[in-house]
Amino acid sequence: MVTELLTKYIWLVQTFVRAGDRGLDLDGICHKWENRFGTPYSRRTFNNHRTAIAEVFGIEIICDRSRNIYKIASSGDLSDKDAAAAWLIDTFTVNSVLSLGKERLSGRVSVEEIPSGHKHLTGIMDAMLDGNKLRVTYLKYGSSVPETFTLSPYALKEAVRRWYLIAWCEERGAMRVYGIDRIVGIETLDHTFRMPENFDVDKLFADSYGVYLPEGQAIEIILRTSLKEAAYLGDLPLHPSQRLVSKSDREAVISLRVCPDESLIMDLVRLGSRIEVVSPPRIREKVIAEIGKLKEIYNI
Repeated sequence: MVTELLTKYIWLVQTFVRAGDRGLDLDGICHKWENRFGTPYSRRTFNNHRTAIAEVFGIEIICDRSRNIYKIASSGDLSDKDAAAAWLIDTFTVNSVLSLGKERLSGRVSVEEIPSGHKHLTGIMDAMLDGNKLRVTYLKYGSSVPETFTLSPYALKEAVRRWYLIAWCEERGAMRVYGIDRIVGIETLDHTFRMPENFDVDKLFADSYGVYLPEGQAIEIILRTSLKEAAYLGDLPLHPSQRLVSKSDREAVISLRVCPDESLIMDLVRLGSRIEVVSPPRIREKVIAEIGKLKEIYNI
């Protein structure tokens, strides 16, 4: 149900983005809907969809009464308004193109596989929308025996080709993060939960690196890199807090403000000689220690 509705919402947004400032009158909208979905489209249903799109994506389809048409306000910079809405629109656009033009585009479009238990996403989203708790059976890495938890599903987050569920765990009495691909069983319960006031998953992870819940205070990490690597990192920052500190004709210095964790150290090591940790000393030492382990493995 959720997936079907999202598909229709995305289609409406795409239709109005293509129409631009010209907009569409109600007859034009209904005609396009009937051609796409094969069912009649009433003014009431359209207005319900307008309301839902505003609530879900923060995108308003307004009525220009002087011309008796509907359009999206400032559709040109739509993707800059809300990163989550832009991601959903981009994702559904690609999926629509692949579905409708599968034969014509075969062998010409490649997408990265995300092995994240897609079969659970719709059920989790339904529970989030309805405010229902979940009974989840989970097999964590390093364990051969799954555990069962009662969770209040607060949010979903995508990171590094994986989907994660952020939830309050009754058995642990704390918030936890669960990789959806590690869920082996899921059941929607009749019991409901109440979301914490003003909860925002992006704010929750603002000082985190990856999907680790923040622990302690964020610290500033200074990195030195080549101009070429700085350009790459400018396009794909390591973290939203990343900023350019200084630049010469040979190198650049950038900074991050994060709560350091294992995934950050691994990514810094992965960049190899293209980047140097300048400070703080304890982060530099952790990177050096990991490099030392690599040298032992390869007998260097």
